Amino acid sequence: MILSCNSCEKKFVVPDNAISATGRLVQCSSCGNKWTQFPINQKIEPKEKISKIKSPPKKIQTFAKKTKRKIKKKTGPNLYSPEYLAKKHGIKLDSKIVTKDKITRNETKVSLGFYYSLIIWIVIIIFILRLVYFAQDIIVEQLPVSAIYIDYLFESIRNIKDIILNFFVSY
Repeated sequence: MILSCNSCEKKFVVPDNAISATGRLVQCSSCGNKWTQFPINQKIEPKEKISKIKSPPKKIQTFAKKTKRKIKKKTGPNLYSPEYLAKKHGIKLDSKIVTKDKITRNETKVSLGFYYSLIIWIVIIIFILRLVYFAQDIIVEQLPVSAIYIDYLFESIRNIKDIILNFFVSY
């Protein structure tokens, strides 16, 4: 049995016993359209009547039919039109077309980059640590509890410095 898709008109060959008398849900593998297909009851009539007189056999030429696939145009609004975007999604686009002047301006965004930013952060941290080191007496005088934390901070920094120096000296 030959089935034809309702939307894209593609034809499929299906065994006769695959579709029962109650019908079957089928899907087009080309466009994805689904429909219920009922069996087709057609009587095949002979194209030529058999005559008693035998005539010489005719040469049968078969030509392959060139079938052009019909592209069905979608109906409905253009999905990227400003009207559709405004109505469906609430996006408003300016209908003015931006034209570039003949004189192009070189507007460059100034950014420091990763390594320059890293260097700036290291300098800031060193500045803050030096400030804490020189103001250590004043800070401990105002907040006596902070003496333990400041000593621990500078001890940790000395340990990190020793680890780095030992790494480079030992190899």
